[in-house]
Amino acid sequence: MESYIPADSLKPFVKTFLVIESTRATVNKLLPDTSIVLAFRLGGKITDESAGNDRRLPASVITGLRRSPRFLSYADKTACLLVIFKEGGAAAIFKEPLHELFSKSVPLDDLVPRSQLQLIEEQMNAARDNKKRVAIAERFLLSGLHSGQPDMLVNRAMQKIKLVNGNIKVRGLAGDMAISLDAFEKRFRRVAGISPKQFADTVRMRHLIGQLSAPESLTRIALDAGYFDQAHFNKDFRSFTGVAPQQFFHASAWW
Repeated sequence: MESYIPADSLKPFVKTFLVIESTRATVNKLLPDTSIVLAFRLGGKITDESAGNDRRLPASVITGLRRSPRFLSYADKTACLLVIFKEGGAAAIFKEPLHELFSKSVPLDDLVPRSQLQLIEEQMNAARDNKKRVAIAERFLLSGLHSGQPDMLVNRAMQKIKLVNGNIKVRGLAGDMAISLDAFEKRFRRVAGISPKQFADTVRMRHLIGQLSAPESLTRIALDAGYFDQAHFNKDFRSFTGVAPQQFFHASAWW
């Protein structure tokens, strides 16, 4: 894996560019996250095996946020370039309401004219190194940039959620933003690609998982995070990761 820092003009919207190259077949296990991801396959084959789909992904695809894990199977000699957006950053590039991508991986030509995308894919294939491929991706993103900055209200709300590790009441958060609950939820979904409650739940669970160091800590961590009992925590954990908490410690690495 190689990561690349975005150009200054894209830093408000893009977290990083990541190139993944697999010399042999492997399965990447991805936990739900708060970043929308755009992927350009540079060679090989990638299959989404989540929930038994076994669906081969197109050469260029954008993936929305989700509440369940994904399992991506990389064939041998497969490579792809990922654009990992900052929370809310993709809304400055794509005009479509991003909650419409929830739990989906959509071919990029659903959002971009096929002629433009075909040119980008040809340039990617002709590029001799990854730095040139990143530069091609940057030009594409800049060509679609229609807002000079992220939605500041939604961005402040997301920062508040992350500051308290997802332990927050959405109604109170809307009040802090001086906006009605209904208007806040609609605006948040359109920009972030997920409801504020779902965003907070994702932040909370990822924070919890980041704290897990041994099975003995599960009960304490669950109680500290506001769960009233272990059973409720176990249910949410399995929904988020696809496995029970005890199994999580014995599984291979997750993203």
